Amino acid sequence: MNLFYKLRTLRSYVQRSKRNINYSQSNMSNPIVTVTEGKLRGSTNKLFDGSTYYSFKGIPYAQPPIGTLRFKAPLPSKPWSGTLDAFEHGPVCPQFDINTLSVIDGDENCLYLNVYTRSLQPSSKLPVMVFIHGGGFLSGSGNEDMLGPKFLLQHNVILVTINYRLEVFGFLCLDTPEVPGNAGMKDQVIALQWIKNNISQFGGDADNICLFGESAGGASVTYHMVSPMSEGLFHKAIVQSGVCFEDWANGVDGRQRAFRLGKLLGKETTDSQELLEFLQSVPPSKLTAVTLKTKHEKEINKGLPFHFTPIIEKRFKNVNSFLNEDPIDMILEKNCHKVPLMIGCTSHEGIISLRDALKKAEVYNKHPENLLPRIFEKKLPIYKLVELGQRVKKFYVEEDQFSKRTQGEIIDLQSDLHFVYNVNRFAHFYSFVKDPIFMYRFAFDTQLNFVKMLIGLGHVKGTCHADDLFYIFSSLLNNDLYTQDENVKNNIMKVTKLWTNFAKTGNPTPDKSLGIQWTPYTQSNSIVLNIDECMTCEPAPEVERIEFWNKLYREARLPFITKSNL
Repeated sequence: MNLFYKLRTLRSYVQRSKRNINYSQSNMSNPIVTVTEGKLRGSTNKLFDGSTYYSFKGIPYAQPPIGTLRFKAPLPSKPWSGTLDAFEHGPVCPQFDINTLSVIDGDENCLYLNVYTRSLQPSSKLPVMVFIHGGGFLSGSGNEDMLGPKFLLQHNVILVTINYRLEVFGFLCLDTPEVPGNAGMKDQVIALQWIKNNISQFGGDADNICLFGESAGGASVTYHMVSPMSEGLFHKAIVQSGVCFEDWANGVDGRQRAFRLGKLLGKETTDSQELLEFLQSVPPSKLTAVTLKTKHEKEINKGLPFHFTPIIEKRFKNVNSFLNEDPIDMILEKNCHKVPLMIGCTSHEGIISLRDALKKAEVYNKHPENLLPRIFEKKLPIYKLVELGQRVKKFYVEEDQFSKRTQGEIIDLQSDLHFVYNVNRFAHFYSFVKDPIFMYRFAFDTQLNFVKMLIGLGHVKGTCHADDLFYIFSSLLNNDLYTQDENVKNNIMKVTKLWTNFAKTGNPTPDKSLGIQWTPYTQSNSIVLNIDECMTCEPAPEVERIEFWNKLYREARLPFITKSNL
């Protein structure tokens, strides 16, 4: 069965099943927990080994961001009367689903989180893992159809997943006090505040919270590492395949993009307040999947298609900013939160963008300067951009052309350009701030690598961007494999033990139970843990490619990796 169709069918089945469940005391135990706003009634479920865990879904952590609150910073959730049933996930945010390539209407009232725990005793003080989903800041949710808790909970931690506003709803920027940008990031902050204040009621340790995320979620984690709003809200960080240095995670020209959106929807104005009132009146469906439509000409053939993303805010009196300095400068100045860090990439991130890159191959062959990061354009004249672009092309394909014949080289290029180099750059800069840092390269290539199968590239060797999620979270796609295949189960147990060990102790290999001692990353030691059937600590195989990009950044007079074993 086509995996896209299977995913849609399974999600539809889940929705139908929810309507037929009677969550009464007669058919399951319904634990009640008291949080700041009132009482929550959850459900009791079973892990794969038959042990019990408790689920509380669809917990409102902020007021519905609707009406005049659309695009603005979130407000704390209001108290409710009686007992709120927390059996089902809250609505997902309106979005363009990059998994199924379809628009999901969702609901603007989408600021909900989910808590999964094996104990409801405050004295348990279980380590807490808070996951921020990826999806380019325009897609995704915290729902268990893809982010289920069963693998992680076996290691006696609490898992919390969240929704946050996406695309225009979360990242419109008007450069005004009312809409300075980053509403979606402020959603994440207020969710973390809620977790910090209430997680003890679910058996969690409010002083041992590990924030982790993948892709846009990984970039979000690194933003929280520098944002003053996030101080004290988490104590460890796991960053998977995405940092805030990337073009695709770093918004620019937010105000101009907002006015282009208004014009696209029929409102041509130069007045910020007039535009805001218009956009607050537009039906949500018209504000979904507009990123591509609001691109300017230079963005068409450059980078990944994510532009309503976190942005450096203008400063306004009496307005609390999420971010108003460049994250690179903040880390270089050690003006960031000092927490243990685990960070890495998959072995072949660029599989995810191979097809798009092949469509643009002719453009890249003629104008390889399009392959340079956006920041280079601010530092270099056009003749130098052309020269460096030609060097990029020559480095990856020598005298050949970008084409299907060179798809392996294109995958390497896309991996380095959008993920590998800046993940390494972030780790290097942060190593001057705090240790330990544990770097990894996720190289499992098994039947669990669903993302590359979903995009029709299952035959391509390597671990695609986001393939690692299926080794960490139970889902509609991998639950059966876990129960039926002992090798799959063992691989998942290895990976989740690394992740939960770090969440618990700040060290992914505190003992010899995994048969490996993970050597921390330092400025003079670029060792990574290669996560595969046989785990080994070794120099990253991308070292030569990282050094190539390092030379380009140095020539552009941009912060680069200054000292290492590269």
